[in-house]
Amino acid sequence: MASSLASSSTVLWILFLTIATLHLSSARKLSGSDPQLQFQYHRGPLLKGKISVNLIWYGKFKPSQKAIVADFITSLSSPKPVTAQPSVATWWKATDKYYKNSSPKLALSLGTTQILDENYSLGKSLTNNQILKLASKGPQRNAINIVLTSADVAVEGFCSSRCGTHGSSVGARVNGKRYKLAYIWVGNSETQCPGQCAWPFHQPIYGPQNPPLVAPNNDVGLDGMLINVASLLAGTVTNPFGNGYFQGPKEAPLEAGSACTGVYGKGAYPGYAGNLLLDPTTGASYNANGVNGRKYLLPALVDPETSACSTLV
Repeated sequence: MASSLASSSTVLWILFLTIATLHLSSARKLSGSDPQLQFQYHRGPLLKGKISVNLIWYGKFKPSQKAIVADFITSLSSPKPVTAQPSVATWWKATDKYYKNSSPKLALSLGTTQILDENYSLGKSLTNNQILKLASKGPQRNAINIVLTSADVAVEGFCSSRCGTHGSSVGARVNGKRYKLAYIWVGNSETQCPGQCAWPFHQPIYGPQNPPLVAPNNDVGLDGMLINVASLLAGTVTNPFGNGYFQGPKEAPLEAGSACTGVYGKGAYPGYAGNLLLDPTTGASYNANGVNGRKYLLPALVDPETSACSTLV
């Protein structure tokens, strides 16, 4: 099994806060002095064509929480363009630069398969292998399966070194052929480590103690999950099998989203998410509009042509 460390992990967050003297902006450059550290393509296969994104809910989630995530996935490539800008679709379009020489083009859509495991079939303390087992319950061909664990579920490495992961595995045999399964796991950190995995909607454990922002969907845990889902989804399509686009060592790569940890708007620096849009009614901070009137805060993504973090606002 090939796996890749997530965005917004504790390790990256602490690293991000320790470089407080480094000025970050909407054009934050990655390290370019060492050829080994440049953001580059490692010649591995990328996901192509129509890919369904399937949600696997492990534990207790409210219907409203499920709707927030489902609307985000739908917003990535909604057949009805969102008129309010900037949009989730505009944010996602940044990944097209990774596919400019690929055919057929990547097209994500919310899968019809949503698996609910509200009875904690594997218990409330999960290992990496159990996460893979849950991910394998979804479709394994032309799919990305996302396992979402509720706030009362502990996962190996959660909070101590990561907020989520993405990886791949050889899937089950389909019509006599085995396909590689791409999957993502993200945990709800609301009660376990919101200062690590739900910033900037919660006071950080380390670093500058600026007031937390108001979450756009009024759910600190779920809005924090969305940031990690978004970053990991970008990492999955640009580095699905560990040999795509990334910076640094393969064992701990910085990917399209994770290389820009903590950057959401222009002028971002450690402890400050950047200049964001403000909902006049709720006071919530956001940078992307989605379907059904949703608002989201999404991470900056690396522009592969410039090795810079590109923000929506």
